[in-house]
Amino acid sequence: MKKKRILSGMRPTGKLHLGHYVGALENWISLQNEYDNYHLIADYHVLTTRLETSDIYQDSIDMLIDWLAAGLDPEKSPMFRQSQIKEHSELHLIFSMLIAENRLKRNPSLKDQIRDLHIENVSYGHLGYPVLQAADILLYKGDLVPVGEDQLPHIEITREISRSFNRTYGEVFPEPESKLSVFARLTGLDGNAKMSKSLNNSILLSDEPAVVELKIKKAVTDPLKVRKGDPGRPDICTIFSYHKKFNPAEVPAIDRECRSGALGCAECKRKITTAINDFLAPFIEKRKELESRPDDVLNILHDGESRAKIVAAETMSQVRQVMRIG
Repeated sequence: MKKKRILSGMRPTGKLHLGHYVGALENWISLQNEYDNYHLIADYHVLTTRLETSDIYQDSIDMLIDWLAAGLDPEKSPMFRQSQIKEHSELHLIFSMLIAENRLKRNPSLKDQIRDLHIENVSYGHLGYPVLQAADILLYKGDLVPVGEDQLPHIEITREISRSFNRTYGEVFPEPESKLSVFARLTGLDGNAKMSKSLNNSILLSDEPAVVELKIKKAVTDPLKVRKGDPGRPDICTIFSYHKKFNPAEVPAIDRECRSGALGCAECKRKITTAINDFLAPFIEKRKELESRPDDVLNILHDGESRAKIVAAETMSQVRQVMRIG
């Protein structure tokens, strides 16, 4: 039986943080034995919020290394840059004719980005980036898209565009389904709704133990629990949310002792620092090993791009055929 295909990707903003792992990467790794995976380095998407391009290549390599260090297998999962597969741009152009401006303006993720990044003037490309994302997914006929909950509106737009194209020209594309990870979003160190490098509230996957310790010490906790002995509210505490992911065995005891006041925030932070550093240790070791072999990393990237180009060319041949334009 043929495996279903997944297409997922990230914008290359350099080294990844724990939120990337929890919200997406962990899910990708768990699915690579079950599905036919394709993983996109979405370098064109960077341009939607930043026109400076001098760092994009190195940021792409840093992200690729993080993917590999975390456990993505290049034999099972081709990894490639969007900019190197020209069919992404061609399909994006076609899809842009199939969706209304007002529909794109209702996208809640766009509103969040405008707020978080303090964008005053939204570009045409930024408004339409879910259309490019739809092209990214449907070019490889993705059946399943592993995403965090903040990406669900984009997948719905992809499904709408797929239906519109198929209805207008002929059946070419599937309607992809979303697959949420259990921990779809990790709260930022400052208590913000999500961990983000742009908000300076993240722990990088490559952070050394001393860096993690310093960041955790500054993290927001329950503002009413000022000192040990004060009863805490773990359900609103950022640090407790990290325990649930990285230190689940101690969660019942931490919950009980926090509420009673027996556990202070300083000790609670020491416990999660140890747990996170233990979690990151094998990743950091693997990352350093990959950094020592840059040619092998590039070979992995170029091989993934060669494999992706074959699939992309086949899809666009079908598109042109049903549209009768080539």
